[in-house]
Amino acid sequence: MKKINKIIILATTLLAVAGLYTSCSKDNNKDEPRIDYVRITRPESSDSLLIGAGQGMLIAIVGNNLKNTTQIWFNDQPAILTPTYITNTSILVSVPSQIPKKITNKMKLVFSDGRELLYDFVVQIAKPTVSSMVSEFVNTGDVATIRGDFFYEPITVTFTGGVVGEKVSVTDKIVEIRVPAGAQMGPITVKTNFGETKSNFFFRDTRNVFIDSDPYEGWWNASYVVSNPGPSDPPKISGNYLRFKKAIGAWSWNELAGGPASAMPVHSKNIPDDAILKPADYNLKFEVNTVKPYSANQFKINVGLTAEDNDAYKWNPPIDTKGQWQTVVIPFEDVVASYKVKPTVSPSGYWSRLLFHGPGDLDADISFDNFRVVPKVAK
Repeated sequence: MKKINKIIILATTLLAVAGLYTSCSKDNNKDEPRIDYVRITRPESSDSLLIGAGQGMLIAIVGNNLKNTTQIWFNDQPAILTPTYITNTSILVSVPSQIPKKITNKMKLVFSDGRELLYDFVVQIAKPTVSSMVSEFVNTGDVATIRGDFFYEPITVTFTGGVVGEKVSVTDKIVEIRVPAGAQMGPITVKTNFGETKSNFFFRDTRNVFIDSDPYEGWWNASYVVSNPGPSDPPKISGNYLRFKKAIGAWSWNELAGGPASAMPVHSKNIPDDAILKPADYNLKFEVNTVKPYSANQFKINVGLTAEDNDAYKWNPPIDTKGQWQTVVIPFEDVVASYKVKPTVSPSGYWSRLLFHGPGDLDADISFDNFRVVPKVAK
């Protein structure tokens, strides 16, 4: 009997010790930081849980014992913490925009006592976007400037024709590339480790050109055509171009180029029917080079009409390209909206005109080339 009592006492003691240990473990666990989930910050979408997020995105980390967080790392990049956005049960923080050098797909919280907490979380790094070029016409060997975003090195720019440009400089939003021999008309492709994107614009785009002086056509001022540039002329970028170099007074009438369809047999039919029917799908583009700033007066463009409209479309100053060629992009729907009479499809071709006529005196020295109406999205 005594032996049985001793066994009962021993078992009771062991159970008491085990209960005490379990109780202590539970108390200790109450102090352990933990992450239950990560979600987006919009209240109406609070049930949208995340396993990853894009650069710069604001997220909410939800858990317990988080108030002593002093650092948060995404991969090897630190986030910027705002103390007022840190509570015991949640933290609001933006995913760093900087590109990680080492990708772990982990979020790391560091606490004031030195403890660390790891959590699986993927930073979704964007592939490059390609929005425009300073000039869509650049000669072989010269530097082309491409605008966009998420231009992360290593980066390559491939031209239609399969040739790769030499990198000159790179920032997140601008890449400068020396144009290689063999670059052809068409989209460019920008590639990083996080994806590749083909441009909607065409490099050296000669589609749907209605005025470019190759050959010169129309009623007015063949003397403005530059075929063999001298040392003081802008360089050629695509055959002949127009240079308007004269002092003009306010509201003086200065036609630069153009005319009726009958006087422009090569170019007048180049406007596609689809642009007349769906102008919102197209842009009016041209290249401009200001040796002197275009700072006054007004430039009026007629395109896609069957007769002149003396008040539209108005392209207004200022612009100063400092002697470099730049591409101007105007939504074609804005051009059409400015006309008194809306364009209709004309199988026999269209009236075109470039005209200086507006307020303000101008000492002009401005060159133009490649007036065209092209799709906004590459086709």
